[in-house]
Amino acid sequence: MTAVGKQVRVQAEDFDLAAEVAQLRAGNAKVGGIVTFVGTVRDLNDGADVAEMELEHYPGMTEQSIEAIIEQAKARWPIYGALVIHRIGPLKPTEQIVLVAVTSAHRGEAFAACEFIIDYLKTEAPFWKKEQTPDGARWVDARVSDDAALKKWTLS
Repeated sequence: MTAVGKQVRVQAEDFDLAAEVAQLRAGNAKVGGIVTFVGTVRDLNDGADVAEMELEHYPGMTEQSIEAIIEQAKARWPIYGALVIHRIGPLKPTEQIVLVAVTSAHRGEAFAACEFIIDYLKTEAPFWKKEQTPDGARWVDARVSDDAALKKWTLS
């Protein structure tokens, strides 16, 4: 799904950061802060060379899950808009995987909401990642550090 105006898109196609941010803030003179996070494929993970990462998802459930976390962010902080684009399919090192963008009146709210959304995505969104390494394919689990990052939001 690549329709303009959607707050969540799961797609195989790459995205243009500048174009997506321009669309998110278009016409809203109240926006004083825009925070973005772009995640990319690394060529090394857990001590092994990574030639490719393949991402799978559960269509429908994935989008609903991400929309729910955006709604939680909107309930916690006075943000104007949020956008999550998550790619699926085979991806090579240096390719973009995910974009999280948040607009608000002030930077603090935008930073907090962006971090909250990406912490959720890393641990709770229904994506499955498989890496191709010299030793063969392996499935990737969430890191302990990702789980710890998510826990800080449940304490506040």
